[in-house]
Amino acid sequence: MSDHPNLTTAEGRPIADQHNSETAGPRGPLLMQDVQLLEQMQHFNRERIPERIVHAKGSGAYGTFKVTGDITKYSKASVFSKIGKETEVFVRFSTVAGERGAADAERDVRGFAIKFYTDEGNWDLVGNNTPVFFVRDPLKFANFIHTQKRDPKTNLRDNDMQWDFWSLCPESLHQVTILFSDRGIPKSYRTMHGYGSHTYSMVNAKGERVWAKFHFKNQAGFQTMTDEESASLIASDRETHQRDLVGAIENGDFPRWNVQIQVMTQDEATAWEKRTGWNPFDLTKVWPHADFPLIDAGVMELNRIPENYHAEVEQAAFKPSALVPGIGASPDKMLQARLMSYADTHMHRLGVNHHQIPVNKPRCPVMHYMRDGKGATAETYASAPNYFPNSLPGTPAECPAARDPAWEIGQSTVDRFDSRVDHDDYTQAGNLYRMFDDAHRDRLTTRIAGALGDARKEVQARQLCHFFRADEDYAKRVATKLGVDLDAIVAQCPEALHANS
Repeated sequence: MSDHPNLTTAEGRPIADQHNSETAGPRGPLLMQDVQLLEQMQHFNRERIPERIVHAKGSGAYGTFKVTGDITKYSKASVFSKIGKETEVFVRFSTVAGERGAADAERDVRGFAIKFYTDEGNWDLVGNNTPVFFVRDPLKFANFIHTQKRDPKTNLRDNDMQWDFWSLCPESLHQVTILFSDRGIPKSYRTMHGYGSHTYSMVNAKGERVWAKFHFKNQAGFQTMTDEESASLIASDRETHQRDLVGAIENGDFPRWNVQIQVMTQDEATAWEKRTGWNPFDLTKVWPHADFPLIDAGVMELNRIPENYHAEVEQAAFKPSALVPGIGASPDKMLQARLMSYADTHMHRLGVNHHQIPVNKPRCPVMHYMRDGKGATAETYASAPNYFPNSLPGTPAECPAARDPAWEIGQSTVDRFDSRVDHDDYTQAGNLYRMFDDAHRDRLTTRIAGALGDARKEVQARQLCHFFRADEDYAKRVATKLGVDLDAIVAQCPEALHANS
């Protein structure tokens, strides 16, 4: 008995010979019936998925976030709920401009993306190793990235392209200064700081809102390298940062970061902007620590390397739109655009069900009415209803406690305004019904009764109330054809009386 499991096809059929294709004779042509060969070649042809446009080259690891500081006065997010609470995380570090084959030690901004698998859903904090960025308006973002890639004619990286852009966009100067300073080449992923960069909102249990920035200060000490050290490393090894991260974790030298926040109230934001002239939601600006000191929140530790790079690192999907109750967006224009852009990118690269890939899958129950699409497993919904609202038992319902309070922007209020109130949904429908002649009304109500008759009694009653609000005759005809006592229905919805009935 062999101590090896059987080699099989993707469908599970045991493979007897993995050395030789089926041919017509020892030297004959291959046969189309060799489905084992066809399956392997077809899968091989599709092994690569589209490369990320930015942050293409990266490394990832799992770990934990542990709360060490009480920030519940600022946020009701469960991830921060009590001292000592631990949450699993997955972190991906990356270069920004380079392709998959770029060297780890190049001078470039580094991506610093964290996925917190909280008990209220995934929270993705998608930042960099710098607290600012090159542009403040998302309309410039795609064009900026083009300057970091290759010239469309020569297919070469072109300094003229990037400096042409930067010279026409002076808001980039802060980030350019960081990039070309001694901070520009981190010695390793373990020895660089991380930043959420954007301004986010935090809401506490009382519904009070503050603005916040996230900082990750590595405990090993901030370490960088010179141009000469970088060139020497790249000459001998293009995977230095990946190798360092894997080696450290496998040797038990777990990287750790102190997680801290800065907090600013709206009154402070208004006063600070008036005093400095700086927009607190501008991604090209920092909040000085002297004005808004760092507040300890916890410690993040990385302690496990993924088992399969492609499945867990290449298919990891981070998106700023993955937020949890107590942590939300802000007027930061770049953040607002990224809320859409990142999720849309993952739908392109990985499919509409990318959140079902294990590395992206929330660790808490997932209940929604989104269905089907490429890669759907249906494991969380099976045959459950695929529409909302519904009146069926046991179906996912709204959670009012998760609602965040409104916030003000200038003269406008940002909120989810109820589109169901202060609207007359009945007069025009009733007017249309009254335009029809008697025979037309009869045909209309016959058709409706034929279809509505398939619905449950409580659904029929609810809909008859709507007909009654539009026109009493409308409701009576449908009710009669359904064999329903309209008076009993009206008694259940006395507000159904309508001036046009």
